Amino acid sequence: MQCVAATSGLRASTCARAQQQRKAVQAVSLRASTFSGLRLQQQIATPRAQRAAVIARAEAAPAQLDALESTVAKVVGAENAPSVVTLGFIAFWYGLNIAFNLQNKVIFNYFPYPWFVSSVHVVVGAAYCILAYLIGAKKASFERPITSEELTAIAGPASMHAIGHVAANLSFAAVAISLTHTVKTLEPAFNVVLSRLLMGTSTPLPVVGSLIPIMLGVAMASAAELTFNWTGFLTAMMSNLTFGFRAVWSKKAMSNIKNLGSTAIYAYTTLISVIICVPGIFIFERGVFAAIKEQVALKGATEFYGALLSVGLLYHLYNQFAFNTLARVTPVSHGVCNVVKRVAIIGTSVLFFGNKLTMQTKVGTAIALFGTWLYTEMSKKKPVPKVA
Repeated sequence: MQCVAATSGLRASTCARAQQQRKAVQAVSLRASTFSGLRLQQQIATPRAQRAAVIARAEAAPAQLDALESTVAKVVGAENAPSVVTLGFIAFWYGLNIAFNLQNKVIFNYFPYPWFVSSVHVVVGAAYCILAYLIGAKKASFERPITSEELTAIAGPASMHAIGHVAANLSFAAVAISLTHTVKTLEPAFNVVLSRLLMGTSTPLPVVGSLIPIMLGVAMASAAELTFNWTGFLTAMMSNLTFGFRAVWSKKAMSNIKNLGSTAIYAYTTLISVIICVPGIFIFERGVFAAIKEQVALKGATEFYGALLSVGLLYHLYNQFAFNTLARVTPVSHGVCNVVKRVAIIGTSVLFFGNKLTMQTKVGTAIALFGTWLYTEMSKKKPVPKVA
């Protein structure tokens, strides 16, 4: 009995020790599991924290300034320099465009040959670029030779530039200029659609909505003495479409072609446009050469050719600054700038041609300016993704 009792006590003691050992092992396993879980969480959380830190530093770091912005930053500060430079380009664009429109309108009044005048614009621009390049001002012209791949990238938007320019001049020659300007207020809408189709860039709906008062206001302000024919209407619409392609494709080229500025891209655009525009003279306007002799006899060679030279130079320079602006903004914003520009043109027509501001023009201008403010605010709140 004592032996049995002893054996039973030993077994009980052994069982108790076994239970204690199992509890100890479970406790160790639990601590190990908890520790492993914490380590796993840390391993997951660490990359997230690192990525968040990198993003925060990138957002906090000031954008790298180009040479012009760095110069301007000495006066207005690094934060304001990019905006000031962009507004400066827009101001030069508008001022040169107004001067161009005034001169171009005068020429069309006595010399209605849109293919020839369009060709003069780009021929003078190409001559300007070639001369600038030869005297060493490469940054103001072609900058450097381009590869065949780069030429292919520029050729598409350049052809749209040439066709759109001719189409606009054909519209100006066919109908009252006010109709052409009214129809061409649709340009931002074309840019929205083409940005989505060609670049995969979606414009936020609030931003799209803000375009409506801009287009309606400028159309209302422009729709003064409307005359209509299908040639004028369709060529104005063609100009909208081709300029939309030009803006989107040119922006894509600016993003993809390295070490070539927007000024140089427009210089090559001008050179390609010459090849497209000039043949149209011999196909559609063979009578222009007799008209040239007539105008030289009436006005003198200096006045006539001087007017063509000046309008061509103004055309090239205003488009150069337009391309400089495009390099800094989205195609949609560029279209908005191009539409709002017509308000400035209306103002100069009052100053230089004695046109009267009607109530319709005043109301339309006010709506357009409100739309421009609204577009700016919506673009800040819902920015369009940048092109990669």
